[in-house]
Amino acid sequence: MNTIEYRHYLPGDEQELVSLWNVCLSQDPITEVRFRKLVLLDPNFDPQGMRIAAIGETIVGCFYAIRRLLPMIGTELEPDKGWIPFFFVHPEFHRQGIAARLLADAEDFLRQHNREKIYFSAYAPNYIVPGIDPDAYASGAAFLQKSAFGRLYTAVAMDYSLVGFEYPEEIRSLKQQRISEGYSFSVLTDRDLVELIEFTTKEFNPDWGRAIREGLLQSLSMSQILIARQNDKMVGFCLHGAYEGVRERFGPFGVDESQRGKGIGKILLYDCLHNMRAQGLHGAWFLWTGEQSPAGQLYKKVGFSVTRRFDVVCKTL
Repeated sequence: MNTIEYRHYLPGDEQELVSLWNVCLSQDPITEVRFRKLVLLDPNFDPQGMRIAAIGETIVGCFYAIRRLLPMIGTELEPDKGWIPFFFVHPEFHRQGIAARLLADAEDFLRQHNREKIYFSAYAPNYIVPGIDPDAYASGAAFLQKSAFGRLYTAVAMDYSLVGFEYPEEIRSLKQQRISEGYSFSVLTDRDLVELIEFTTKEFNPDWGRAIREGLLQSLSMSQILIARQNDKMVGFCLHGAYEGVRERFGPFGVDESQRGKGIGKILLYDCLHNMRAQGLHGAWFLWTGEQSPAGQLYKKVGFSVTRRFDVVCKTL
């Protein structure tokens, strides 16, 4: 049998990696363009962290470990954390200890950089999936469990068909009522931009502010972003098409905690879905929310259905 070589990423591996990815991760295929954007151009990419198993020129497995080199906000580098956004081994080479060796190499890489915990795979900015999908990749989930990864929580992906969408009269009435009380709902303009990025970054998630900023520098249109204000204060926002320019991808979306329970989020959600349908889109989807969270319950009431579940897991090094 040919000897398996264990090494890090080398220039020229890209096509082999993408081809093997699409064999192994069949429910999450990728193109060379997406691989370039999400992996090679990630500001935190380190070739040493991409651990590869190869026989001659043929790659048979990969474990990708990453740690933060560029802070998401301020100077915070999350110095105790490392992530594995993806891993795969060719089916013909399962049960030969390849995944265990690649994981050990990935862990060694993170230990060398003083990381104490390793996550699969709640990594921002360029995660592929929120965690391991135990239905799609049962053997991968079992491997992580056997390797001492423990589940932290489960995230759900949801989808909604826009075919036949109609704006509910009750939401139209609610919106008019809130407007009479001093609320306003509008499309983002330049005067709102700085406040929106600050609002999303500080009140919700730094990755949301980043996604909006970078999206607007690329293909995201201001018309895809809706905001809510109470008098002159921003209290909510909702958009679609922020991630990778995929217009059907809904979110991010949030309402100030002090304003919840007034239907502000529901109004923004329906306004955004109406906006998407008016552009000719046939569906809306997103990758990540808590099924029992207030947002998850709102999505379900509107008609979103759970399409996948992902376990976010962690191991102490």
